[in-house]
Amino acid sequence: MQERQQRARERKAEAFKRLASQRTNAVLEKLRILGNCANRNLYDYTDEDVRRVFRVIETEVRRTRTKFSDTKKERFQL
Repeated sequence: MQERQQRARERKAEAFKRLASQRTNAVLEKLRILGNCANRNLYDYTDEDVRRVFRVIETEVRRTRTKFSDTKKERFQL
């Protein structure tokens, strides 16, 4: 029984590493592509536009990071 659980854990770990690597690389590639928008010869934008773009990206990064947190939400009880 323990051996089967160990193999299942290893498969899950391998799947995580494979998918997390693929998805991380996809995000990094999209960020590089977004960086192309910084070319002032091709695009016109304000500092506020840039702040808004990065604010939403940073917010989503924080939300995603919290999903990996081991902290469990405490439940209110009287």
